Amino acid sequence: MKNIMSDINKTESEIINEKEKADNVLIDAAFQRLLDTYLASRHRKKVDIITKAFNFAKQAHKGVRRLSGEPYIMHPIAVAQIACEEIGLGSTSICSALLHDVVEDTDYTVEDISNIFGPKIAQIVDGLTKISGGIFGEQASAQTENFKKLLLTMSDDIRVILIKICDRLHNMRTLESQPPRKQYKIAGETLYIYAPLANRLGLNKIKTELENLSFRFEHPEEYAVIQSKLASTQASRDDVFSEFTRPIREKLDAMGVDYEIKARVKSPYSIWMKMQNKHVTFEEVYDILAVRIIFKPQIRENEINECFNIYVAISKIYRSHPDRLRDWMNHPKANGYQALHVTLMSNRGQWIEVQIRSDRMDEIAEQGFAAHWKYKDGGEYTEDEDELSNWLRTIKEILDDPQPDAMDFLDAVKLNLFASEIFVFTPKGEIKTMPAGCTALDFAFQIHTFIGSHSIGAKVNHKLVPLSHVLNSGDQVEILTSNSQHVQPDWINFVTTAKARSKVQAILRRHNRDKQKEGEEMLKQFLQTINLEPTTYINDKLCKMHDLQKHEDLFLAVGEKKIVLGEDEKNELLENKKQTVGGWRKYVPFIGHDKKSEKISMRDVKKEDNYFVAGEDFDRKKPVIITDLNISQYVFPDCCHPIPGDDILGFIDSKRRIEIHKRNCSIASRLKTTFGNRILDARWDMHRTILFDATIAIKGIDRIGMLKDVVNVISGELNVNMHRITVSCDEGLFKGKIEIRVYDRDEVNEIINNLKKIENLEVTRIM
Repeated sequence: MKNIMSDINKTESEIINEKEKADNVLIDAAFQRLLDTYLASRHRKKVDIITKAFNFAKQAHKGVRRLSGEPYIMHPIAVAQIACEEIGLGSTSICSALLHDVVEDTDYTVEDISNIFGPKIAQIVDGLTKISGGIFGEQASAQTENFKKLLLTMSDDIRVILIKICDRLHNMRTLESQPPRKQYKIAGETLYIYAPLANRLGLNKIKTELENLSFRFEHPEEYAVIQSKLASTQASRDDVFSEFTRPIREKLDAMGVDYEIKARVKSPYSIWMKMQNKHVTFEEVYDILAVRIIFKPQIRENEINECFNIYVAISKIYRSHPDRLRDWMNHPKANGYQALHVTLMSNRGQWIEVQIRSDRMDEIAEQGFAAHWKYKDGGEYTEDEDELSNWLRTIKEILDDPQPDAMDFLDAVKLNLFASEIFVFTPKGEIKTMPAGCTALDFAFQIHTFIGSHSIGAKVNHKLVPLSHVLNSGDQVEILTSNSQHVQPDWINFVTTAKARSKVQAILRRHNRDKQKEGEEMLKQFLQTINLEPTTYINDKLCKMHDLQKHEDLFLAVGEKKIVLGEDEKNELLENKKQTVGGWRKYVPFIGHDKKSEKISMRDVKKEDNYFVAGEDFDRKKPVIITDLNISQYVFPDCCHPIPGDDILGFIDSKRRIEIHKRNCSIASRLKTTFGNRILDARWDMHRTILFDATIAIKGIDRIGMLKDVVNVISGELNVNMHRITVSCDEGLFKGKIEIRVYDRDEVNEIINNLKKIENLEVTRIM
């Protein structure tokens, strides 16, 4: 018996040893690949300190595994690999990446890192530790503070955010091991923050991958469909590319240009976004294929002229589109991107975009600022940082604004992160880079806060325009001011830049605080006259009565005399009868109803306030299953109108009720970013007993009988109930909306597909 037990124990011990050996082989191979990549780079070869950081991190994380089951040290190695190979960072960044989780997850301190690896690596690790575990906390205020830390550390050393982006990219690549609710949270904040940050720093390749991975986990079916269609049309694109580039290659060879030509295929996420925004099908997305010409200039200082020489040569082969020439060489984008974009008509009758850039421009386009920011021994940048410095200065101005609302703050930053640029001239001819879609008032605040806050109008190209006038690239703008002018509340409706919005909000907030205090006192006095004490319940009731969101909005409205407290408020507050909460989605389903004889809509059924409340013992890891029996227990806000078949998620609101949103709903995106720990996986299990409202948009060329054809398809052929139709016609073109009642998304898609068979009619579903 003892011998048998001994053999069993020996076997278990051997298994453990074999596992450790296998782990070490895996770890050593990954680290060797990192070293090989580093040694092949142009950086100074500091292998010793990288090896030291690896051994230190390996020992610190010993015995710890990720959710995927692999040793935890594989994650820091992977982050360092991305930093080295895909962004082009050097030894300081590689060491920081290897050590980025040590302080957060072990007993080692920043002081320990500083003593062993020096102050610079310790400073970067400290910055990464401050924003570890995702930059968003449980509370919106905490999340805002973490995001401020993130942005402030960027101004100390941009490598902090570069490594954080590498960390996020690897987490996205291994997101499969996370449960769905975590996937939605991480994918949501990736799309909302990290992809725009990567874009702003010129990391186009990483930005694209982050978007695609987020899309894949949030909308797996749509992602799979687009991937399948891209694969099935690959051969056709290859033929087009080969035929289109053949004469271009002959011409460039004759010119003696050292070049390569690549095909750039639009990413699944970009295709999906275009389908959503333009309301087109995959087949109608015309710019899936683009051509990229990358050349090595004969004289580096002459690369812009050589770029234009190539443009002139190929425009003699194919006709160019006059409105689609984009010169990003003489006026680079704020993230450093340079190229010349031209759109040419192929022999097959389709427009194809051609991007012309030098090898240096291509490296910057792929790796961003890191490609041309080279570090000195002391860690200082040697190259021009003006563009990024201007951006960080704008961020700091936003940070100076005391305690902005969490989501307003994020949105303000995001406005600048996503923005495309235009170039605007001052009266003296100075060029100012501004976001596309900006107004004259944005330009005023860009010059100076005093000028912005005292603006009364503007002259654009010597013509008087209002402050809300949208600027175009090449405009010359002069701002007109008056000392008697002050910031107006309606300005917030047409400022678009982060700087202008933050300044307007800060000034209005200072004004509003006084009015809110005045209104709160007036409300208190009014309540005393009807023998009531101020309570949260009373404030909530008055907010609901006047369609206001916050108590502060109520106090402000009273203080500004927009609400005059009187008999209506008195009657509302003294009414003891319980008010039934409205909302067409609160109902009790009719189970067992014969839907063939009479269709039941949620507008027709009994309303009942019986929402499910998630208690302390509620298991957030399990998916919320929405059925015909329990659907009345969930809140369906009016922001996105999900119906069965839509990709959805749940959100635990402030009253611990569960809201149901589409995963691509704009409100849901903000919730995923701010309150990620309250996001739930949600799924449908409906059996076509309830009708949901959906809206489709139609537009096309007007003709006699067009509306009749539309109605015949919906009601005649498909027997679907139309609730409302609105149509308008202008100069031979019509557009309209049709509200229909359907069981699920499949039924909507069937209606849309049948309507598209009508000639000269475009149809899309509205969220």
